This record gives sequence, C-alpha cells and structure tokens, in this order.
Amino acid sequence: MARFFPLTVTDIRPETRDAVAVTLQPRAEDAEAFKFVQGQYLTFRRDFDGEELRRSYSVCAGLDDGILQVGIKRVDGGAFSTWANEQLKVGDVLDAMPPMGRFHAPLDPASERHYLGFAGGSGITPLLSIIKTVLTREPKARFTLVYANRQISSIMFRETIEDLKSTFVQRLSVIHVLESEAQDIDLFTGRVDAQKMDALFEHWIDAGDVDLAFICGPEPMMLTIAQSLRDHGLDHTRIKFELFASGQPGRATKKAVSIDAARAGAQTEATVIIDGSSRSFKMPKEGQSLLDAALASDIDAPFACKAGVCSTCRAKVLEGEAEMAVNHALEDYEVRQGYVLTCQCMPLTDKIVVSYDA
Repeated sequence: MARFFPLTVTDIRPETRDAVAVTLQPRAEDAEAFKFVQGQYLTFRRDFDGEELRRSYSVCAGLDDGILQVGIKRVDGGAFSTWANEQLKVGDVLDAMPPMGRFHAPLDPASERHYLGFAGGSGITPLLSIIKTVLTREPKARFTLVYANRQISSIMFRETIEDLKSTFVQRLSVIHVLESEAQDIDLFTGRVDAQKMDALFEHWIDAGDVDLAFICGPEPMMLTIAQSLRDHGLDHTRIKFELFASGQPGRATKKAVSIDAARAGAQTEATVIIDGSSRSFKMPKEGQSLLDAALASDIDAPFACKAGVCSTCRAKVLEGEAEMAVNHALEDYEVRQGYVLTCQCMPLTDKIVVSYDA
C-alpha cells in the first residue's frame, strides 16, 4: 500500500519571488519513517477540485540540521506548487509518503573525495542537502558547485549557500552562472552548454580531480552536462543525475488497442505484489502501463510523477518480461537486475509478476 502520513507545516520561508522552503513535522509515532538520506524527496498528495494530485519535492535539509524541509518552486500552471507558494500556511497538514530516492552516495568520514555538483534552478534543492551533509560528515571532502539560474533574484537558497561558503571556506567552491545578467567573468554568463562546459573544465575545474558528480535540473541541460562529464573522463558510474518531472516532454503517445486485438489474446495476466499481498488482473499488452492497469484494478500502488523520472513506482519483475517507454530514474545495474518503472512498463509476455517489495 502506498502509505501517506500527516506532516504539520511548522515554518514557511520565502526563498525567491516564486519559491518557498517548507519545514514539516511528522507525528512522534511517524518520526522514524521520515528519517531521510541526503538527496531524497517526499511525495505529497492533495485534492484539487475533486482530483488527487501527487507531486514530489526534494528535501533541502542536511542530516544534521535537525529538521525536515523541502523546497517548492512555483511552476507556471502548476496547481500544487502555486497553492504551496500562495496559500499554504503554518499549521496546515500535508499528506506525504516517507522519503524516497537514490540521488546520493554512501558517506565515508575518512573520505578525501572531491565532489562536483551542477544544479539548474530548483535543482539546487537535493544538492543543498547533499552539500550540507557531505561537508559536515566528511571533514576532509571538498565540494565544487556550479549553479545555473536566469538572474540573481532567481537564486534559491542564496543566503544559505553564502553562509556555507563562509563556514567551509577552504572546502566549498561555488560558481554562479547567470543566463540573463552579465558578470565580471564572461564565462559565468549565458546558458550552460557544451562549449561552456569545455571552458569550465579548461579554466576552473580539474576534471581529473573529481571523484563523484551530482547533477540535477531540467533535462536538456542535465543531459548536456552528463555527456560533457563523460567526455572529460568521468565514468558513468561516477555520475549521478536527477531530472525534473516538469522538464519532461510528456509520456510517449499510447498505441490504440483495438477490441479485436484484445479478443485475439493480446492481453497479459498481471500479478502485483505489494506489502506482502498478491493481486492479479488482466491488462492489454499495448496502450496501458502496468501502473495504470493496477490503479484501475483498485490496487493502491505507489506513484508520483508518472513520467519515468522520480522512481516512486519502482518494482522488480519476478516473472515474465516487460519494456519501458521512458527511463530517467533507474541505473543500468537496476535494469539488469529486473527493476522497472511501472508507470512506463508495458508487458511483453502473456504473464508478468512484479513486486514493489523487492
């Protein structure tokens, strides 16, 4: 079951004109469930005009901050983000699933690693959690952050980042790249594209000195950065990235499923295992994802973005075969182990068994 728990809003702090940091408090009996790992996110749900919306927002607090806090940037036309920025109040209660996500690396107090982070806009949110935690819990580690925004006024957590620079003056380096505001150094003005990445590595960042890179933001920029990192010698196993669901072009167009095709046997017997219980149902091999078929069968399967980005709907195929239309969340090794994003999963065999518990 996709369990949601009540979280009480204890503080709301404006970060920019269209972004807020929201501090949340779980009930005492739920505190253990909301212990997070740096870089993870929370999935919220709320009804808008009778329709349930689910949205995921990254935790921006470090492990040693002693709080649970997320950053929410308003998206044009976004019902949840607009409501959170304009109407959410201290004392309100939000329904949220426990922290999820694998946008992090194991901590090592003895590590002397050099981390490199790239963030675009609100992509700073999970990176801020990672930066705070790494600098506190790995006292010999260093972190270089490249943070891209349109202009100075759109920089989320600007004061927090400046405070971190002052506290960890020898271990944290921050490069702000502004798209529409000129800076003293021309390299730091404009879009982060392949040419700018080459210049950054030539003049400011020693790619050979980087042990692990984190990138988070809109898809086009993040994919460009990931490719540049590989071109400059970073193996893909040392690159972790997280994309925005809002940056996705949408789900692939579904193929029409004719009644004749369904009658001809183009169906799958699907079994879903969740919280130790099994449920079986029939579904078409084309035109409907495994997640949507499960939800249509009144199975409370976990999901958030439905765009192949957040990994909330991750499950393991135990029997049968399937293919994914889109995958921006699972690592290659997870796919080899049989994991799928059920929101993008189409069965290829007459029978398929997946487990959300695996």
